[in-house]
Amino acid sequence: MLVREAKLLNGTSNQYKSLDEAIRTAQFIRNKAVRYWIDNQGVDKSRLYKLSKELASEFAFANKLNSSARQASVEVAWTSISNFYRRCKEGAKKKGYPKFKKHCRSVEYKQSGWKLSDDCMSITFTDKFKSGKFSLYCDSETREDLFRLKINRVRIVRRADGYYCQFCLDVQRKESGNYTGNVIGIDLGLKYFYKDQNDHAVVYPQYLRFAEKKLKRLQRQLSKKFVRGKKRCDPASPTGARERAPRQPQSNNYHKARKRLGKCHLKVSRQRKDWSIKQARCVVASNDVVVYEDLKIQNMVKNHHLAKSISDAAWYQFTQWLEYYGKIWDKAVVSVNPKFTSQDCSNCRHRVKKTLSTRTHVCPSCHVEICRDTNAARNILNRGLEIIGIEWNQGTVGHTGTS
Repeated sequence: MLVREAKLLNGTSNQYKSLDEAIRTAQFIRNKAVRYWIDNQGVDKSRLYKLSKELASEFAFANKLNSSARQASVEVAWTSISNFYRRCKEGAKKKGYPKFKKHCRSVEYKQSGWKLSDDCMSITFTDKFKSGKFSLYCDSETREDLFRLKINRVRIVRRADGYYCQFCLDVQRKESGNYTGNVIGIDLGLKYFYKDQNDHAVVYPQYLRFAEKKLKRLQRQLSKKFVRGKKRCDPASPTGARERAPRQPQSNNYHKARKRLGKCHLKVSRQRKDWSIKQARCVVASNDVVVYEDLKIQNMVKNHHLAKSISDAAWYQFTQWLEYYGKIWDKAVVSVNPKFTSQDCSNCRHRVKKTLSTRTHVCPSCHVEICRDTNAARNILNRGLEIIGIEWNQGTVGHTGTS
């Protein structure tokens, strides 16, 4: 499946409000499905499908949503339920019990409820919310795919800077990669984003750190406009209609400041994602075998001194894109256990205990003195090549084998 995205433009305020109502209705059906599963034993997916039909007959606003969109909302609920069952069977420590969603930002349609124009320049949503016609703003590659590929699903996503339409296309992306015969071991870190076995380092730009001053200023402006006792949400928010004692919403200036803050956070996340994609693409394109350490980032962020820097580095996002490009180009991308990679000597395997502040590896056994991260990268590469069954030669005669 290939996902292409286009921005929805040239819509009126009432049209965008209709999209918000569709998103809130999808959230309502998803939460109702989770509640029904909690209250009744032995509920399966087919029973939840019937529930979506019953909700449409019971609630008038639920009937406005297209039947395929209601089924898609049930599928989202069932995904969380099935993942909970899977983790229970695996004996995972954290089972991930299904929770209710408070702030959904998307609604998904299947084959009905929308219609794409013949020139793929606009899309019309035809359900009872009457959202109407929107222009599609996208690049030429996305528009070409819309012409020639089958569209399985259409998803509306609300972000801080507008509404987007995602097209799930029925195709498996495969490209012919250039095989260079190179291998690389990657040690992820904070001083350097990563270092390889050849002591080549890449420094992370730290987008969150540079935007922190602006984020703090926008957060202060938002806090000054907040009035205690009023609703945080918009007047048309789904929680506002269900409150026992209706309260006045926050002012329009508050919501304007909230949107400015959201756009700033969105820009940082997009910068981080773009940088991760470019770095991962460069690494996989230049090497036939990529080995990285499988870090337990969820445990690492418990260190409050480093949590912000670790989250800003987005190691997990980078490794996910490594896996993605490895599948596209049919290249070997291997993750290994990072245990003792910084302490074991890459030359003689002697274990040298060191603290996090010690940045140089000095082996008392073979007297090798190299950078701590370079030593870890060599150990990571050796472990990965052992899994694949390739021997790595550190000399200049070349590698004894490739992928």
